[in-house]
Amino acid sequence: MTPPAEASAQPAPPRVSVVIVSFNRVETLRKSLTMLGDAHRIIVVDNGSVDGSASLDDEFPHARFSRLPKDFGLTKALNIGLRSAEGEFILFLHDDTLITDDAVTKLADFLETHQDTGAVCPFLTDESGNPAPQCSPLPTPSNPDPGIGLPGSGEEVAVECVSGAAIMFRAFIFNALRPIDERYGMYGSNLEICTQMRRAGKKVVILRAVTAVHQGLDSPMPKGALQGDRAAGTAAFLEKHHGFAAGLGYRVKRALTALITLRISVLAGAVSGQKIDGTR
Repeated sequence: MTPPAEASAQPAPPRVSVVIVSFNRVETLRKSLTMLGDAHRIIVVDNGSVDGSASLDDEFPHARFSRLPKDFGLTKALNIGLRSAEGEFILFLHDDTLITDDAVTKLADFLETHQDTGAVCPFLTDESGNPAPQCSPLPTPSNPDPGIGLPGSGEEVAVECVSGAAIMFRAFIFNALRPIDERYGMYGSNLEICTQMRRAGKKVVILRAVTAVHQGLDSPMPKGALQGDRAAGTAAFLEKHHGFAAGLGYRVKRALTALITLRISVLAGAVSGQKIDGTR
């Protein structure tokens, strides 16, 4: 006997997977998951939180939680979440960024109809509705630490690089990127992603009509560790994309400055590549 159609039908794969890496931000993560709802596949990679984040499993049964034993840094955690992602589009979302399910759908709609675009981002605001910094040039040997600023005018703004607060890609592009280079810890994964989009001849676009709130909270990680991680990530990026000499030159200059100012964490990041990735 042929089974009824409704019994044999398989659930359709999700169109969008949202990957969130979180660390010790239970209340902000709760807000984010509430706004996202259950219209998309939600994957939360918890980086060893000890603030009660595990209680969210029962509150959001539609979300998949992957709980790591300690903080493995952003890049490793993103790669773990990426392995669980399904569907045509993937949205990487910081745990202090709030976006609605409808806005996520609009980002996917844009990518679907704009084949020249490899990544699309919502226009970020703070909680008061003011524009929030989200784009920058990519690091170069002459400008290794470009500041982050506001996008230019226009409804669809093509930029060189965006922050990782909220950025959506076609999943198939990541077939060539998996995993994201784990020489980066907390800093550098967004640089790598935007660079690979440019190499593929694809644009990175910010949509002004689609908004998200970036709260821009202070990191739970120690400031010194973050500075050292940034030095390590910048050196790795320059070495990979501008040659060994560029990376070495940055390391030497950064190390000398850190030595003079007694910033030991920065010195460790510049000289040894010490980063936030769970190895210490």
